[in-house]
Amino acid sequence: RVDRTTVGKRACHRGVLFAARTQGIRMSHDQSVPEMNEDAVRDHVRTRYAETAQVADGVTPMTGAAAPVAACCTSQMSVSQHTQRMGYTAEQIAAGASGEANMGLGCGNPIELAQLKPGEVVVDLGSGGGFDCFLAGKEVGPTGAVVGVDMTPDMLSKARQNAKDRQVTNVSFRLGEIEYLPVADGFADAVISNCVINLSLNKQQVLNETFRVLKPGGRLAVSDVVKEGDLPQALQTAEAFAC
Repeated sequence: RVDRTTVGKRACHRGVLFAARTQGIRMSHDQSVPEMNEDAVRDHVRTRYAETAQVADGVTPMTGAAAPVAACCTSQMSVSQHTQRMGYTAEQIAAGASGEANMGLGCGNPIELAQLKPGEVVVDLGSGGGFDCFLAGKEVGPTGAVVGVDMTPDMLSKARQNAKDRQVTNVSFRLGEIEYLPVADGFADAVISNCVINLSLNKQQVLNETFRVLKPGGRLAVSDVVKEGDLPQALQTAEAFAC
């Protein structure tokens, strides 16, 4: 639950899309979520998304634009159909097709909300294959910069290869955890994130880091899922939390 004012709040079918100025956000502790080992959850998340990156690279038969979304929330929708449902334009979806930068793992479109401008610096929390980073790179242009942060080496390798194949020079990727960002203080005009913060057990630390790396007056644009009721027992495990 967010206890400070948020602006630009809009419902999406899997969660809430919101933006907030750098005034500070405090997260309330959720008493209904059981205590879990943070390292165990992180390992499950890393393994899950490494497998997803490998699927997208053709390690299993589930590849291509018509493949089902490679996520534990099983769906027979294609990646492009899922992404369209999340609010991306046809042009944005086409831009993500090359190299399968778009793997259909988001739950909204933070690029739409961020309202990026030429010359701005952007940090993406949990950048995956780089889909949102490449879209942000187009918005900020050659005088701007985008840094994607991801803790999964397989995803990082995929994103870096995508950047090389696209000959993109204003987008880069760094290995790191969103609770401890490998980014300097006051670095970014905007921080974006797409369905990643929910995977962290220490969301307050994620927000602390976010506001550390933002410039004064910077902004945060997040698309994520929000829990409105108690989780069933079957979902109160590290494995399920990684989904």
